[in-house]
Amino acid sequence: MHESRDDLVRLQSLLDRSYEAAGPHLREGITPERRLTAEDLAGRLDGMCLLTLATVTADGRPINGPVDGFFYRGEWYFGSSPESLRFRHIRKRPQVSATYLPGEENSVTTHGRAVEIDARTHDDGGFAEVVVGYYSARFDGAEAMLDSAYARIEAERMFTFHLDPAEAAELSS
Repeated sequence: MHESRDDLVRLQSLLDRSYEAAGPHLREGITPERRLTAEDLAGRLDGMCLLTLATVTADGRPINGPVDGFFYRGEWYFGSSPESLRFRHIRKRPQVSATYLPGEENSVTTHGRAVEIDARTHDDGGFAEVVVGYYSARFDGAEAMLDSAYARIEAERMFTFHLDPAEAAELSS
């Protein structure tokens, strides 16, 4: 977990504002007891989390695909090739939506704007340490991953969902 106390306070505020603005359908499924707190969320999102990231085409169509996501300091970060269609879209239309959905018992959905960062220098190199630390355990040359384009999602809304395993078992029987 890389979040400071201030990061968690900011994240909790975002989660609360998002939930309060949610419509009745969302709130029917994501009841208060199924929400995660900022601290719970940060504790669950360690290492790389495969995100489905949606960008917007020039004619307004959403296109989504997988990206390696890192939850760092209470925000999502992701990378791709600097020449990717994804980053060409983001540079013209930064609106994105991302969902982390490791299984039906957990999800995190974020809507906002992608802001490109320099992975090597962002947060005084703190983000680079996370990226290199993750990839170096998996392959040689992890430093080269910092040559990718990276962005941080400046979240406008974030929704969490957690279904207790006992409740999940009860619902499926």
